[in-house]
Amino acid sequence: MPTLIRRDVFQAIADPNRRQIIDMLAKEPLTLNAIADKFNISRPAVSQHIKHLTECGIVEIEQKGRERYCKIQPQNLIPAFLWIEKFHTQWEERIDNFEQYVNELKTKNKKQKK
Repeated sequence: MPTLIRRDVFQAIADPNRRQIIDMLAKEPLTLNAIADKFNISRPAVSQHIKHLTECGIVEIEQKGRERYCKIQPQNLIPAFLWIEKFHTQWEERIDNFEQYVNELKTKNKKQKK
């Protein structure tokens, strides 16, 4: 009995090549060859990335005549978006606090120079 590989969206977006493929497919569906032509890695490596993305449901492959088109399934990226969104407010507050600290230092330095 073959082993079933379970992949999730976080594994998919962990690799920069897969993120680049997702970005490309967000603009338009592309053939496997068109995707492979945009990378400086082997076609089998690109195929493995596409396979990974299809296994977690982010990419769907549709046969049109002789061509196989990859198209994105953006709804399957929602779990990653929701997880990251939880930290958005927290990081925004930290950045605001850092900006306030830097502004206070600048003001303090200006006063000391006078």
